[in-house]
Amino acid sequence: MIKIDNISSKILQELEADGRLSNLELSSRVGLSPSACLRRVQELERSGIIAGYRARIDRTKTGGNFVAYITVGLSDHSKSSQEAFEKAIARAPQVRECHNIAGEKEYLLRVEVEDLVAYKIFHTDILGTQPQVNAITSYIVIGSSKDERA
Repeated sequence: MIKIDNISSKILQELEADGRLSNLELSSRVGLSPSACLRRVQELERSGIIAGYRARIDRTKTGGNFVAYITVGLSDHSKSSQEAFEKAIARAPQVRECHNIAGEKEYLLRVEVEDLVAYKIFHTDILGTQPQVNAITSYIVIGSSKDERA
């Protein structure tokens, strides 16, 4: 496991804020020479600490501006039931995140669709048809004052 010192921590902060920074700009911001900075970034990538780079997309401009968080309870708590549910959810492009959680329900989903009609179709025709599902609770997002996902 790689040790994260103050410089590596600064590199991670800067790249998390803007993954398209040039090595020259990044090295200037963290106080390293460009070659030393590049070696650090490459080591963070090789070690898996930097798992990848993504574009942040404004879904309101692409038609996916309806967001809901959904808790899902399963009728059977077996490993095979969980695996079947996760496999089905992996095929649903509307589900942007799927988390197995501790608490009253087993899963928390983040769903992004065009509008309420599309959400109802997802809720009824995809989520509602999964044989493992016995409880669905929807939380519709009406605004987000903070969202730091890449």
